[in-house]
Amino acid sequence: MDNNKSNILASIDYPSDLRKLSVEQLPAVCQELREFIIDACSENPGHFGSSMGAVEITVALHYVFNTPYDRIVWDVGHQAYGHKILTGRRERFATNRKLNGLSGFPNPAESEYDAFIGGHASNSISAALGMAIATELQADAPGRKVVAVIGDASIAGGLAFEGLNNASINPNDLLIILNDNDMAIDHNVGGLNSYLVDITTSRRYNNVRNKIYQCFKKLNLIGEGGRGSILRFNNSLKSLLSKQQNIFEGLNIRYFGPADGHDVENIVRMLQTIKDMKGPKILHLCTKKGKGYKPAEEDPTKWHAPGKFNKETGEIVKNTAPNQPCKFQDVFGHTLVELAEQNERIVSITPAMPSGSSMNYMMERFPQRSFDVGISEEHAVTFSAGLAKEGLLPYCCVYSSFLQRAYDEIIHDVAIQNLPVTFCIDRAGIVGEDGVTHHGCFDLSFMRSIPGMTVAAPMDEHTLRHLLYTAQAVEHGPLAIRYPRGGGEIVDWHCPMQLLPIGKGRCLHIATNSNTAILSIGNIGTTVSHAIEKAIEQGYDATHYDMIFLKPIDEDILKEVASCYSRIITVENGTVVGGLGSAVMEWMAEHGYAPRIKRLGIPDQFIAQGSVSELHKLCGFDVDSIVELLITEW
Repeated sequence: MDNNKSNILASIDYPSDLRKLSVEQLPAVCQELREFIIDACSENPGHFGSSMGAVEITVALHYVFNTPYDRIVWDVGHQAYGHKILTGRRERFATNRKLNGLSGFPNPAESEYDAFIGGHASNSISAALGMAIATELQADAPGRKVVAVIGDASIAGGLAFEGLNNASINPNDLLIILNDNDMAIDHNVGGLNSYLVDITTSRRYNNVRNKIYQCFKKLNLIGEGGRGSILRFNNSLKSLLSKQQNIFEGLNIRYFGPADGHDVENIVRMLQTIKDMKGPKILHLCTKKGKGYKPAEEDPTKWHAPGKFNKETGEIVKNTAPNQPCKFQDVFGHTLVELAEQNERIVSITPAMPSGSSMNYMMERFPQRSFDVGISEEHAVTFSAGLAKEGLLPYCCVYSSFLQRAYDEIIHDVAIQNLPVTFCIDRAGIVGEDGVTHHGCFDLSFMRSIPGMTVAAPMDEHTLRHLLYTAQAVEHGPLAIRYPRGGGEIVDWHCPMQLLPIGKGRCLHIATNSNTAILSIGNIGTTVSHAIEKAIEQGYDATHYDMIFLKPIDEDILKEVASCYSRIITVENGTVVGGLGSAVMEWMAEHGYAPRIKRLGIPDQFIAQGSVSELHKLCGFDVDSIVELLITEW
């Protein structure tokens, strides 16, 4: 930031400092907050575009409401950097998304200003409604205000609709801020998005409504007991004058807007006007993702989380090293197009992640056979089941941590009917800086427990291609293929695809004069291979098996290992509870074998943010940790 400019932000350690300013000073605060975010994110990457777009909303909320006593619940949390900076974390913001630093999302364990956990979409309305009703039931004094801030993509999620429906029938004073930037990560899809783009309100209605309200109040005709009737009358009046039915007021939720989400002084005035109104209400604010930084405004998808960038030129800093391995998601995307060119029954589905999952390649090549269903993982799974029921071969691509949201649909709609849905589970295992809400820890365990589910994880890019090919080449029920974020080690990934035998692994290395075997699944197997190479240099060795399939597990390998080795190490980039290690121990116990077994994986705890290498070391399955276990007597 230019030292010659005023620096109001430096005097704001907490929202109580912000509230000492005049309303006329708030635009300057917003400008400085944007400059701070630009400076910070250019050097320490994070979710940039959403936080830039929500600056005025953030400043206005903390100016009007008595946080942290009043609660602000941020949906997802991509937009919460300004909130963190204003709530006692400005000096620590350089540690954002780093090991032992600030979380990239709201987290109550980090600050009392973070009212509820953020990270997954559409939970804010339900959580905030619970808080609002709790404050009524407990008769909190003074009355606590509760605000949910949700985006136009998240509000289309099923959970958000459930929250809206419940808010309309239970007494509460919840305020919902709809941050409408017509964007998710990629462009929004669906009917509700079109509705939000087109929605209008009538100034004439508001003037008439206020006069009727004042008249009814003077005549003592308005009371809480008749609030529902009054709201329905108001909604009918608005529909008549504006010639448009409002979906929110159809639910008896008072609607205000749309208004300019970058006019901080007007937002403050609106919040001060409506904050004490009784009953649920929604304020619709139109914003621009990336606001205040031209490159981000022009390409909001790229600037959702751009990585490091030159703040002066807008150039995103890329790794220009030659011969870099392709990302697993890109291998998936390109391979899916190859398969779809050969098999017209293949269709693809993703819940709002076409570019992140690289399904955009399929969407470009086969738009009629590709479906971005928006932030609706449950629908994505059941929609895939419907496609499969009528003879198609759906590849449903979902991030591991988000697939958790559709667990019932996986069981009820796919598995019970044994439908051939292929779940392409991206971002499996430790994902790094996105932290606790985004690590794909549990998919191996929760998929393994479902009857009829086949569960596989490729160690490398070639095996991923073989698994994707196998998924459409053989008759099968539900099949899960999980792979990590980022790239592996094979640069020349484009190989002829082969049919893999279901439930069969492979031996990668046979040790001589060793009593130890290592069983790994997935890309973490490359780490095991490097560890064995390093151990050999120190005079130690171990036989290494890449299991490929967790279910059905390769029993021939297990019999061989049980017969030949007294020590077994299992390694997986997933929770040790219910995954590969559990499966091996269960099989050994059931078949009367008693080798010593050590399970390496994500421990039975939630893992915070940090780099992938740091977190692998923290969890104990990096190269050095595996070598240490190999050379230690146990």
